[in-house]
Amino acid sequence: MWRSLDAISLATPEAFEANPSLVWQFCHYRREKALQANPNAAHIALAKLMTPSVLSRVAPAAKSFHLITQNVDGLSTRALRMVHEAQTQASVTSPVPEADIPNPASLIEMHGRLFDVRCTECNHSVPDFTSPLCPALKEADDQHADVIQAGHPEHEINIPIEKLPRCTNCGSLTRPDVVWFGEEVPLLPQIDQLVDEADLCLVVGTSSVVYPAAGFASDVLSNGGSVAVFNVEPVEDDVQFMFVGGCEVELPKALGLSVDE
Repeated sequence: MWRSLDAISLATPEAFEANPSLVWQFCHYRREKALQANPNAAHIALAKLMTPSVLSRVAPAAKSFHLITQNVDGLSTRALRMVHEAQTQASVTSPVPEADIPNPASLIEMHGRLFDVRCTECNHSVPDFTSPLCPALKEADDQHADVIQAGHPEHEINIPIEKLPRCTNCGSLTRPDVVWFGEEVPLLPQIDQLVDEADLCLVVGTSSVVYPAAGFASDVLSNGGSVAVFNVEPVEDDVQFMFVGGCEVELPKALGLSVDE
């Protein structure tokens, strides 16, 4: 739920076409919350696995590791950057081989990035971390008495389309460059190949209800691979390994990767 509205119903191209003002207010709220958040220990542990020396120590037989995330909050990217910066600082006193740094290509954000803004006309897409993205969105946010009231139709604030975020290339209306419900996942062919080749799938902190990602674990199992699930609650799926608890605790512990390591 978002402000008494069904968030899923707002994450569709049809919702944006019908009411871009409301959808942009919803996305503005998500952007601001994401900016206030920080990567946790699970994000950091997964980022460390993208470093060749760490991967070879944790999983000596592994040929590669890829993080396929459904999240659009950018926290995995920030974790990757944090690990890279920490290794760069450490290399001042203890040189690190250039090849032994986290590989950005190992991170696949399959549903896009909330902080990328794409033009609805020319498709020009750029990252934009401006807060707020435009004055009208902040003004609308400030006018809401509370998060519940904001979702009531009688309290809805209609921002004129010309005051919503505009394309820096052609001046047209923009939208978040994310994959909404009903849209195709552009990277799906690459992801399918990785899933077909995987012999181990770590399912970390997901309800596994949104497809196609929800089917990746069963695909790995069908191909003879193994699946380890990390979740706050047990799942009913038939998996080889189940770690119940906060992912920020259970995942680093299972991998033998501490935050300070």
